[in-house]
Amino acid sequence: MTSPVLVELLLQATILLGAAVVVVLASHRLRLPPIVGLLVTGALIGPSGLGWIADPVAVEVSAEIGVVFLLFTIGLEMSLSRLKELARTFWVGGSIQTFATLALAAAAARLAGFSWTAALVLGFIAAPSSTAIVLKLYRDRRELESPQGRTALGILLFQDVMLVPMLVVLPLLAARGGEPLAEFRRLAIAALAGAIVFAAARRLLPHLLERVARTRAREVFLFGALFSCLGLALLTEKLGFSLALGAFVAGLLVAESDYRSQVVADVEPFRDLFASVFFVSIGMLVDLPAALERGPQILAFVAALVAIKVATAVIAVRTVGFTSRIAALVGFALAQIGEFSFVVAAAARGLGLLDAELHAVVIAAAALTLLATPGLLAAAPWLADRLPAPLANWLDRRATLAGQPPPAELCDHVVIVGFGTGGRTLARVLAEARIAYQVIEADAEIVARGKLAGEPILFGDATRAEILRAAGVPRARLAVLAISDPEGTRRTLAVARALAPRLHLLVRTRLVAEIERLRAAGADEVIAEEFESSIEIFTRVLETYRVPRNVVRAQIRVLRGEDYRMLRAPATGSRVSAAVLDALAAGTTEVARIDPESPAAGCTLGELDLRRRTGASAIAVVRGEQSRTNPPADYRLEAGDDLVLVGSHSEIEAAFALLEGEGAARTAAASPAPA
Repeated sequence: MTSPVLVELLLQATILLGAAVVVVLASHRLRLPPIVGLLVTGALIGPSGLGWIADPVAVEVSAEIGVVFLLFTIGLEMSLSRLKELARTFWVGGSIQTFATLALAAAAARLAGFSWTAALVLGFIAAPSSTAIVLKLYRDRRELESPQGRTALGILLFQDVMLVPMLVVLPLLAARGGEPLAEFRRLAIAALAGAIVFAAARRLLPHLLERVARTRAREVFLFGALFSCLGLALLTEKLGFSLALGAFVAGLLVAESDYRSQVVADVEPFRDLFASVFFVSIGMLVDLPAALERGPQILAFVAALVAIKVATAVIAVRTVGFTSRIAALVGFALAQIGEFSFVVAAAARGLGLLDAELHAVVIAAAALTLLATPGLLAAAPWLADRLPAPLANWLDRRATLAGQPPPAELCDHVVIVGFGTGGRTLARVLAEARIAYQVIEADAEIVARGKLAGEPILFGDATRAEILRAAGVPRARLAVLAISDPEGTRRTLAVARALAPRLHLLVRTRLVAEIERLRAAGADEVIAEEFESSIEIFTRVLETYRVPRNVVRAQIRVLRGEDYRMLRAPATGSRVSAAVLDALAAGTTEVARIDPESPAAGCTLGELDLRRRTGASAIAVVRGEQSRTNPPADYRLEAGDDLVLVGSHSEIEAAFALLEGEGAARTAAASPAPA
C-alpha cells in the first residue's frame, strides 16, 4: 500500500505544478516575466491564500535545493578568472553598495523607533539583492556581458559572500554573557577549516571529474557533478556557513576544469526546476491578510528601501568609474530584497531578534520588491535617459575631462563607441591603415588602460550629445557602435543622427530582434553576430566543396540583403536566392594547381584525357608569368602549373579528385580485372 506521506507529497507537487502552469501561462499572455507568475502562484496556493498547500515544509526544502543548484550554476558561469576581471567592481562597488545600504536602512529603522538590534537586523535584510532574479532577467535580455550586467554581477557576488558574516553576527546579537566570545572563536575556527576545505577541493575536484569522465558514462558524470555540488554545500553548512556558499564555491572550482560545459548541460534542468519551486515558496511565505492589514506600513517600507538601494548603487557604480547612465541602470536593477534576505529573516526570527509581526511585514515588503524588479529593470533605460540634467552633470563631472577631446581639425575620422574586443580589434586595424579614429568608452578603468597605451579614448556616455560632439561626430565619416546595451545603442543612434544627418552609422548587435528597431533608430548597417557566424560557417562549407568564390559572394550578398531577411524568414529563401541556386547548379570555372605528387605532372593533356574521364575541360594553363589558352592535346603539364577548368560543380570535383590522385585510384578500382 502506498505511503500516505508519499501520496500527500505527490498531491502537493501536483497542485504546485498545475497552478504554476496556469498562472505562468496567464503572465505570459500579459507579457509579464515568469518570475512574477511563480511568486503570484505561491501567494495564491499558500497557507494565507487558498490554502491548497497548508504545510509548505516540503516546498521549502525543495526551495533550499533550488538555491543550491542556482548558486552552483552561477559559480559555473563565473570561474575564478572571471572573478579577477570583476575585482574592482566586487571589492569597491560591492562594499560601498552593501555597507551603505546596511547603514542607511539601519539608521532609518532606528529613526522609525526600532531598537538598535532590530534596526541592524533590518539592515542585514535590506542589504542583499536578488542574484537569482537579476541574473535571470539579464540573461533573458542578453545583457549579462553589457557594462550594467557585469557591474551588477560583481556587486551581487559581494552581497552573496557577505551572507556568511551576517549569519555569524546574528547569534552574536542574540548572545548573552560570555557567548559572543565563543561565537567569535567558532567563526575563526570555521573560517580556517573553510580555507583548508577550499584548498583541498581545488586540487581534488578536477582529478575526480577527470576520472569520472574517463568512464564515458553520462550517468556517472552527472553523479560526479551533483556530488561536487551537494558535497561542498554540506561541508560549508557543517562548518557553520550556508549551503549556497558551498555550492557557489563548487561551481567556481568546476568552472576551472575542462568539463564545465558538460556539467552545465547536465545540471541545468535541475536548476530550472528547483529555482522555480524556490520562487513559488517565497510567494507562500507572504501572509496576505497581514499584508492587507498593514498595507501603508509595507508600502512605506518598500518605498524607503527602493530609494536607499537605488541611491547607494548609483554612488557605488559611479565610484567604480562608470557613467551616470550605467549607474542608474544598475541602481534600478538592484532595488529589491534578495533571496538570501529570507534566509537572514528566518534565522533572526529563530533567534528571537524579529517578532512575528515584524517578520510578516518584512516578508511582504520583500516579495513586493521582487515582483517590481522586472518592471524596474524594463523601465531602467527610460528612467536613466531622463535623469535631471544637474544630477547627471554632477555625477559625470569628469566625463569631458577624463579623456583628451580630439583636436578641432580632426575630421573624416571613425568614431568607435565601446572599447571591448570588437572595438579594440577595429582600432588596431584602423591604426595599421593610418585611418584616424576616436574612441568613446563608459568604463573609466578601460579608459585609463587605453590612455596608457596611447589610444585616442574619451570617457563618457555616448547617449549624451556633448560627449558625441567632443568625439567629433559632426565631422566624422563613420561611427561604429560596438556596445552590448540595446537601449543605449538605440539612444546613441538617435542622438548621433540628429547631430550628423549624413554620418554613416554601423551597429553591432547580438539580438536578432533588434535589427528592425536599430534600423528605425537611424542605423545604416546592422551586423548581427548570430547571422554572421552562420554565414561564416556556410562560406567555409562551400569553399570545402570548391564552389567558386564569385558564387559564394553572391550568396553572401543575398543572405545579408535586406538586413538578413532571408535568414529571419527562411520560408521565403527559395524565392530570394533562386538566381544564386541557378548559378550553383550551372557550370563554373576553377583553378587547380598541379603538385609534384600529382599523377598529371609530366603527362600531356591528351594522356590525361580529362574531358572523357571527368566531363571538365581545361581551357587554359598558367605557367609562371605565361598563360596558354586552348592548349593542344600534346601540351605537357609540369609541377607548379595552374590548370583552368570549366564544367559543372560535380565535374570540377571529379577533376580535382583525378588531379590529386584519388580519381586514378577510383578508376583502377572500378575497372574490370584482366581476363
